[in-house]
Amino acid sequence: MEQLTSEMMMVLMMIGIAVFLFIVEWVRVDVVAILMMVALPLLHLVTPKEAFVGLSSNAVVSIIAVIIIGAGLDKTGMINKLVKPVLVIAGTSTSRVIVAISCTVAIISSFMQNIGAAALFLPAIQRISKMQKIPLSRLLMPVGFSAILGGTITLVGCSPLILLNDLLIPFDLEPFGLFDVTPIGLALVASGIACFILLGRFILPQGETGESDNVAVCTLENEEIEGDTHIDNDDDHNDGNIRLESAEKHSREGNELNKRYELTTSEDFMDYRDPVFVDDLRRRYLVNVLALTEPPDFKTLSPPPEAEIRAGVDLVVCGKRKDVLRMAAAEEMQLKACIECYDKEFDSATSGIVEAVVSPRSHFVGQTIAAIRFNDRFRVTPLEIHRQGEIYRAEIDNIMLQTGDVISFYGTWKRLESLHREGGLLFSMPSDIEDMRPEKALWAAGWLILALTMIMFFKIQLSVSLMTGALGMVITRVLSIDEAYQSVDWRTIFLLAGLIPLGIATEKTGTAAWIAGTILSIIGDVPPIVLLTVIGILSTVFTLVISNVGATVLLVPLVVNMALASGADPRMAALVVGLATSNSFMLPTHQVNALYMGPGRYRTIDFIKAGSLVSVIFLVVMIAMISLIYGI
Repeated sequence: MEQLTSEMMMVLMMIGIAVFLFIVEWVRVDVVAILMMVALPLLHLVTPKEAFVGLSSNAVVSIIAVIIIGAGLDKTGMINKLVKPVLVIAGTSTSRVIVAISCTVAIISSFMQNIGAAALFLPAIQRISKMQKIPLSRLLMPVGFSAILGGTITLVGCSPLILLNDLLIPFDLEPFGLFDVTPIGLALVASGIACFILLGRFILPQGETGESDNVAVCTLENEEIEGDTHIDNDDDHNDGNIRLESAEKHSREGNELNKRYELTTSEDFMDYRDPVFVDDLRRRYLVNVLALTEPPDFKTLSPPPEAEIRAGVDLVVCGKRKDVLRMAAAEEMQLKACIECYDKEFDSATSGIVEAVVSPRSHFVGQTIAAIRFNDRFRVTPLEIHRQGEIYRAEIDNIMLQTGDVISFYGTWKRLESLHREGGLLFSMPSDIEDMRPEKALWAAGWLILALTMIMFFKIQLSVSLMTGALGMVITRVLSIDEAYQSVDWRTIFLLAGLIPLGIATEKTGTAAWIAGTILSIIGDVPPIVLLTVIGILSTVFTLVISNVGATVLLVPLVVNMALASGADPRMAALVVGLATSNSFMLPTHQVNALYMGPGRYRTIDFIKAGSLVSVIFLVVMIAMISLIYGI
């Protein structure tokens, strides 16, 4: 075994810093990657050219192209068209619904980023849950896990597999083909779905039948809102933390939560009292002001929290009737029999309520409602926040948003569409409002098929083939060039590009060989199948605490050296890493898990319970299939 040199120690130090920053999240993961990109050449561990080679790598360009192609498929509504056939096949059986949706999502995830497939299907799953009266918690986790597993079906299904061939180049190993992993991926998907069908009642939170009634990412009309959560307005909950109660109790009161009422303030409203502001009414009575008349007769929709309620004006509020009556009595307001002055503005064809999920890549994460100022920027009113089994209504302005939070908004469809285009929040708009391009569906499908044909039959490089498909979507106006740029998750791109030079440094300085030798000296002389199992477990542990891209870049040079030293097949060792870095089910750290955690009302213990079993099955099936197909 090689002696530990000063260069190796510096590389180990940089790896340690990167892993530590990934875990504590003091800075964003892409910033950590850029830090590596800059620090490594400064420490003379890589050349300047090697430091930035990741930005032009085949893997990075391929991921950019895959994201753009996925955005084009979404823009044409092709994904949404799959909902009706899925329902016809599934019928009313919960098991058939899970199988049908999970298989569909897995297949789509095999050709686009799994977080994209999961996000695209979230509104559809919500609608199916509501229509079939199936608790959302019994659907989202199996579908989310299937989206992750679907990324193992083809070499373009997830970032680690796209990256794999690039990491094999320094070792002069034969690259993998597009469908070389397909038998293994299909077996993984089938085993994951079977696990939930056979053992779902034991490992999934069962929820209530009414759980799906308060859908998290679908458009709601005023008369259709039937939640499964009850807002407890006791004084000891004045911190805004409103606990969930039974669906049965809330079904009697839930459809009152977001009804709209018009009131008029008295002529002496401002006499002998402190000023009353919009935010005061929410904090005191759990009532949201949706519209307010300002002198002389100027109508303001979604007034800001600091807007003052004046004398002799009309206002439209949203809340439970008993809270509105309590406010009217205490503040000496007159409640009208119906909405009069704002009848046009609050017609269901003009405005409504949506519930939006904060996505993993949202720029709203870490910001408060007050800092974002949805009222001023978009003229929409945030009503409440759902987070992991709790609802916040009274004190929402200073809540820092997290991935998976579900926010209820009221606004005109035009204003909500502006919020929709801003990105960062996942919710569906009425089909006649969304800027969809169904007439371009054939073009989108054609360019995807062309890209795959170039890869499979003409053996053209992956990045060139996929970028051809992405460019074709822009040329045929499936997407505008600005929409293509906006669809790309540049955090992922810089994360990948920044970590590639760390992998180069690990291999170039001999650090990978040294670590491999150290591990082999610990585990001793073991059969190849045992070595691959150890590699699979190591990859699974890494991907739970750092990104799958980071784990892949760090581990592939290491395991290839381990395999060469022990006489095992280095390609199979690298393949295990590429696959096992998708074995990220035990914690809500994967983007798909984080996305579905809020709408599904899951707790971390739910992921540990179900994810542990799925992770073990994943490792067993993966090693068994590799052994069967490649004769290890």
